Amino acid sequence: MSRNAKIAVGGVAAGIILLIWLPWWAALLIVLGVPTAAYLMLDPSQRRRLRRVSRKEIGR
Repeated sequence: MSRNAKIAVGGVAAGIILLIWLPWWAALLIVLGVPTAAYLMLDPSQRRRLRRVSRKEIGR
């Protein structure tokens, strides 16, 4: 299993656990808010690099 697949499986498991323990809106806020906060904490040069890499992978 690749590293990205392991991360995806862990994210799905965390999402299911959050939905069980928290109201749906709180779980949604956490699931969407954490990656957004992480992206906003990057430097502008890191954001450009991330967008460039994402575009290259989409165009494979």
